[in-house]
Amino acid sequence: MENLRYPNLETYRRTLFSPEDDHLKGIMPAAVEKGVPKISVSAESGKILEIGALAGYSGTWLARSLPADGTFLTLEYEPRHAEIARANYAKAGIQAQAEVRVGKALDLLPGVAGDAPFDLCFIDADKGNYPHYLDYALKYVRKGGLIVADNADAHGNGHKVLDDGNDARGIQVYNERVSADPRLVSVIVPYGGWLAVSLVV
Repeated sequence: MENLRYPNLETYRRTLFSPEDDHLKGIMPAAVEKGVPKISVSAESGKILEIGALAGYSGTWLARSLPADGTFLTLEYEPRHAEIARANYAKAGIQAQAEVRVGKALDLLPGVAGDAPFDLCFIDADKGNYPHYLDYALKYVRKGGLIVADNADAHGNGHKVLDDGNDARGIQVYNERVSADPRLVSVIVPYGGWLAVSLVV
């Protein structure tokens, strides 16, 4: 008989590096019951600043990791999702550090200049606009900071020839840009839908 500490490697990795408390475990199931799409980030990619709040899962990770005077800002297009995210931040006791602004990210991003520079920007919104979000991240993230984009595998289509009308093409363009931009050192981390992680140099 095998001598196992954990049932499998995935459980081992998540237990050590991404332990979830009861509040985090309950965010997405409760949000799905309220009609929020079941598309949240995995636990491994939760400690981040984001464009796209959804139900506040990744925001909860980030705000919990901040020092007492730290701040977290997220931009969310859907008012209902923003309402659920705010409620989850309040339940986690982090509402004083976590701000949700509602509207189209491309309309809101010029207004965050006064909040910059950021240490980390997480992009997980409409995929066709990833290249535009990168433009703003490059303006607002400090040297030594990180820009992270979810779904870097383009929902499994990154290796395919895609036309410009396909939203996944925006992710391909994003990946091509971060891989070649001399201001960035970038890698792909193959968790979930993959993360494109870029260090601003």
